Amino acid sequence: METLFANTKEKMEKTVNALKREYSQLKAGRANANVLDRIRVDYYGTPTPINQMAAVSVAEARILNIQPWDKSTLQAIEKAIQASDIGINPQNDGTTIRLIFPQLTEESRKELSKNVRTMAESARVAIRSTRRDAIEKAKKMEKASEITEDDLKDAEEEIQDYTDKYVKEIDKAAEEKEKEIMSI
Repeated sequence: METLFANTKEKMEKTVNALKREYSQLKAGRANANVLDRIRVDYYGTPTPINQMAAVSVAEARILNIQPWDKSTLQAIEKAIQASDIGINPQNDGTTIRLIFPQLTEESRKELSKNVRTMAESARVAIRSTRRDAIEKAKKMEKASEITEDDLKDAEEEIQDYTDKYVKEIDKAAEEKEKEIMSI
């Protein structure tokens, strides 16, 4: 029974962490190094994350500096950013690449907020699905006489408590991200 709880809790935590990671990669009008996390640069035949090839820093609120340790990789990094889906054109001055994040319009803020809510709802659905699977496993255990009916009721309550806790975390993360987007 403890492994059922541990597995359920782990799956729910992973769902919340995945949502927070997605939120950190949203382009919200502020310079954020996390937007580069999914971009890979062909470095001597190996797809390599930018943060392993260069110093990435926030110069100003809307400017991200990328300074490669090996200057010969400057062009490759620039091409990888251009080929990515982040929608920002890199500016190469020969030693550093600058990404200037455009100011968000009211319309784009509302669209981003809508995306935040959609992502949160998807995470809630995943949490509820995990809850359903865990309760089904507990019911099978009760049918197989591995646990008593009282144990089943206790398990359902504990699983529901996990669900409530992680749904609250999702709601909090979504609220914070929406607040961040609307205040920019």
